[in-house]
Amino acid sequence: MRVVIISQARMTSTRLPGKVLKEVLGKPLLEYQIERLKKVVLADEVVIATSENQSDNPIVNLCKKMRVKYYRGSENDVLERYYKTALEYRADAVVRVTADCPFIDPLIIDRVIDSFIKTCDQYDYVSNVIERTFPRGMDTEVFSMQVLEKAFFEAKSQAEREHVTLFIHNHSQLFRLANIRHSQDLSHLRWTVDESEDFKLIQLILEALYPGTPDFSMEDILNLLEQHPELKRINAHIEQKKIMDGDEAK
Repeated sequence: MRVVIISQARMTSTRLPGKVLKEVLGKPLLEYQIERLKKVVLADEVVIATSENQSDNPIVNLCKKMRVKYYRGSENDVLERYYKTALEYRADAVVRVTADCPFIDPLIIDRVIDSFIKTCDQYDYVSNVIERTFPRGMDTEVFSMQVLEKAFFEAKSQAEREHVTLFIHNHSQLFRLANIRHSQDLSHLRWTVDESEDFKLIQLILEALYPGTPDFSMEDILNLLEQHPELKRINAHIEQKKIMDGDEAK
């Protein structure tokens, strides 16, 4: 089974333009994510799926610099972009992450992939987002190429074309879905970048952890927040954008 991680990335976020390349410690956020994705043991390839828009040229330049594969497709039909990326890189199983999650933990990604591989005869889709117990920013979805293909050909609404797995969730009767839970509910924690306050928190965490422990884990972040609970208040008021409003992540 060829497992391909696809991270969707674009520069045209309306709330925080260019957020995926905003810099901390002299490095863009996407570079931190790519470093972490390369540490996933059970993946055969990491690919950044961006758009053909010229504004996304800097994303492609970063991919070339980091020697990571990329694909350029539709800016707004993200489902099409994802499907064509998976085809291009011969995926049997697709791991979906988004570029506004620079702290995504490779150990968590491996856990979800491992569950999918071991239960692929029982489930078509495994993730940790059906019932959220992980911090937002650890979102990982794994599904078969057949599931992605069905979504690509059958999804009709604008929302289902813009949100790669919305068709799967909206038509759960067609698929066999499984959810990975954390031992405790940490869904109130927010480590993704949509607003300036989100970026401020990400910046402070990186500055505290990255210089000494560049491969810091989710547990390292939790320990830091336990020592400095004031950090959690920085973006505690931010509400996740509703799907109907459009997906800022990609």
